[in-house]
Amino acid sequence: MAISVVVLVFFSAFTSAQKVDATYKNEPSQRIRIAPERVFNMFREAGMKPVNRNLTRAQKDKVSRAFALLPPLHQRILKQHLHSISFMDNMPNTALTSPVDSTGVPKLFNITFRAGLLDETISAWASWKENTCFKPADDAKYNLRVEGGNLDAIIYVLLHEATHIVDAVIGITPHPAEKQSVVEPTPFTKKVWSTMNVPDTPYIDSLLEQTRFRSGKPVAISLAPEVYRKLAQTPFPSLYAMAAWSEDIAELATIHHLTSRLNQPFYVVVTKDNVELTRFEPMKSALVQQRLGQLAIFYAK
Repeated sequence: MAISVVVLVFFSAFTSAQKVDATYKNEPSQRIRIAPERVFNMFREAGMKPVNRNLTRAQKDKVSRAFALLPPLHQRILKQHLHSISFMDNMPNTALTSPVDSTGVPKLFNITFRAGLLDETISAWASWKENTCFKPADDAKYNLRVEGGNLDAIIYVLLHEATHIVDAVIGITPHPAEKQSVVEPTPFTKKVWSTMNVPDTPYIDSLLEQTRFRSGKPVAISLAPEVYRKLAQTPFPSLYAMAAWSEDIAELATIHHLTSRLNQPFYVVVTKDNVELTRFEPMKSALVQQRLGQLAIFYAK
């Protein structure tokens, strides 16, 4: 899950690796390996000094629990299409899903996670990420937090990244060669997106277009109440979902699963002088709810 504009490019980058056998006998949660060298190189080129992290037994247990909580379709597809998962320090984003060269076998993917994620809760991590969308006020009277419960953050991020793999395998969203290509929409993108990263006309708003995942720049936190009021008038479950249709399906699937299947809260609250100004709760939005039927495939036995 990218946290900087430069990293957004990484999601479409192709990762070369050795050809691998497509048949795996071990569980996906056990496929912990050092990230492909190209992933290290991409992060180095971004000015970072990435380092592999060896997990403790307790951390491996957290990873196993996160995999066990995935929807049934995610679990089936990962068994066949997940090449490896990796954990890294000093990487510039939260996670990166990238293809592995698997000529002659089914599509395979690596997911690389920022290792520090294993020590965070969903609420703490999501609040930090959401705050990167806003510039703090000089008087520091504003506060923004995400209430996402106290489950491990790896649960949210794994589900988001695993949804990218599901999408790549079964085509929930189109996958054109060029971002601006106009292609036949899928049921998920129809009347919501015009192209890969341009929303349909009814959902293009001048203020939302200024936000970080649309423009690459944060806006003043004093604008946050209006930002979330505008967001509530769209079918998008989060600001990050507006980055591209691939992020839209990943965010919608993740927040829906978190709230409806794991019985966790998920909402954004903006306060000033400890007084609540606005609350954005995506799963209560009628426009968001109209899209939830398309997620039923994730739960088919």
